[in-house]
Amino acid sequence: MARRPLFAGQPLRALRQRRGLRQADMAGALGISASYLSQLENDERPLTPALTDTLIATFPVDWADLAPPAADDLAEALRGALADPHLSASPPGEQVERLARQFPDLARQVVQLHTLYTQTRQRLDMMDETIGASLAAGGRLPWEEVRDWFHHAGNYVDALDRAAEDLAARIGQGEPSPDIAQMQAWLAGEGVAVVWRGGGPVRRYDARARVLTLDSTQPLESSRFQLAYQVCAIALADGIAGIVAEAPLRSEAARHLLAVGLGNYAAGALTMPYTAFAQAARALRHDVDRLRQPFHTSFEQVCHRLSTLQRPQARGIPVFFCRVDMAGNVTKRHSATRLQFGRYGGACPLWIVHEAVAIPDRIHVQLAEMPDGVRYVSIAKGLVKPSGSYYRPSRRYAVALGCEAALASEFVYADGLNLASEEAVARIGASCRTCPRDTCDQRAFPPSDRAIAVDPAQRTHVPYRIVTG
Repeated sequence: MARRPLFAGQPLRALRQRRGLRQADMAGALGISASYLSQLENDERPLTPALTDTLIATFPVDWADLAPPAADDLAEALRGALADPHLSASPPGEQVERLARQFPDLARQVVQLHTLYTQTRQRLDMMDETIGASLAAGGRLPWEEVRDWFHHAGNYVDALDRAAEDLAARIGQGEPSPDIAQMQAWLAGEGVAVVWRGGGPVRRYDARARVLTLDSTQPLESSRFQLAYQVCAIALADGIAGIVAEAPLRSEAARHLLAVGLGNYAAGALTMPYTAFAQAARALRHDVDRLRQPFHTSFEQVCHRLSTLQRPQARGIPVFFCRVDMAGNVTKRHSATRLQFGRYGGACPLWIVHEAVAIPDRIHVQLAEMPDGVRYVSIAKGLVKPSGSYYRPSRRYAVALGCEAALASEFVYADGLNLASEEAVARIGASCRTCPRDTCDQRAFPPSDRAIAVDPAQRTHVPYRIVTG
C-alpha cells in the first residue's frame, strides 16, 4: 500500500507566523531553500518523512499542536516507539515508513512490545506508591487523590483558565493583570469588605457577614494571590463546583481539597492571564525574575504557572515544577516532560534542589540526566517565607523548574551551561527506590526491584553492591 502524500501548507505557515519568522529564516532552520518552503506552504509539494523528522526535532512543541493528522497511523506509532531514548538511534523516516508499509505485522509487534515495556517501567516506577499508602482510605489519601486528579488533567483546566482570563480582562482594565486595589474594588461591588489584620489565618472569609480578613504581615505577592483566590471563589463558584461534582473522588475531604486546589489554580490564572503570560514567557525565554515584574507575582507563583501552560494550539514549552521542604519532602509537583517524580520519599540527593534549600535566594542551575538517558536543564531556588513573629520560625523550602535539554534554546538558564560536556552532566534519578544506577555514591538504599551482594572483605561508599545480572 503506497503512503499517501502529506500536504501541510497551512500548519507550516501557521508555525512560521507564530514564531515571527521569514520564509528564509525558517527554511534555513529546516535546511531547505526558501522556494522549497514556499512550495510546501502552498501545498504544491508534500512533506517528506525526512523533513517531517526535522520539523519534529526543530519545533517539537509547536509542531505537536499544528501537525496535520498522520497519513499512516502505524508508521507514526512505530516512529514513536523507535525514538525511545533507551535505543541507540532512531532510523531515518524513510526506513520507518517502508517497514510499516511492507511488514505491517512486524511493525505492530514492535509497537506492542514497546507499549508493554513502557507499562512495565511505569509499574516499577510506581512501586513505592504502595509504601505509606493508607489501606483504610482505599489505598490513597484525599490529598493523593487530588494530586493525581491534577496530574491526569495535565495540570491544565481549560474552562477555568479561560474564565479566569476573561475575568482578569474585566477587572484589570487593560493592565497585564488586576492589582490589589482593582480586586478590592471588585469585591466591594459584590458586597464583600476586606479587613487587613496582623497575624491569624492567612485568609479567612465569613460568607454570612461577607467579610474577608487577610494577614497583613504576609508578603505583598501572597496578599495579592489570596485576594485573587477569593475573587475567583465568588465569580467562578459555579464552574468550580461543576468540575468538583464530575471528579471521580471517593471522599468529602478530597472534594473539598479539589475545590481549594481549583481556587488556587484560578487565582494563578487571574493574576497571570494565559495569553499575555505565555507570550511574555516565550519572549523572555522563561526568565522567572523578569516575568515576575509585569505580573507582580512571586518566584514560586511564576514557576507554578509555567507548569500549567498546556492550552491546545498555544502550549508553552513542557516543563517540570516542584517544591521541596527542608526534610526533602516533595510538597508540590507537576511534570509535562518525560521526567516523573517519586511519589514517596525524598528526591535524589544529587539534584540541586537540596543545595538550594540550604542556600536561599540564589538560583542554582544544573544539567542532569535521568536513568532513561533524557537530559534536563533545571534551576532551583531556596525561598524563605517570614512568619511575622520571632516565636514562629520562617518557612523554608526550594522550588525547582526545568525542561528537556533539547529545548535549551528556549530556557535562558541554559546559556551558561556546556551542554556538550559529558563531565558536566549530573546523573540523577527519581528516588533511590526506583533508580537503577549501580555506581551512585550517595544512594540511601538499594532499588526495590534489584538484589544486593555484600562483601565483608570490601567496603565502598555504600556497604553493598547492586546485582545487575
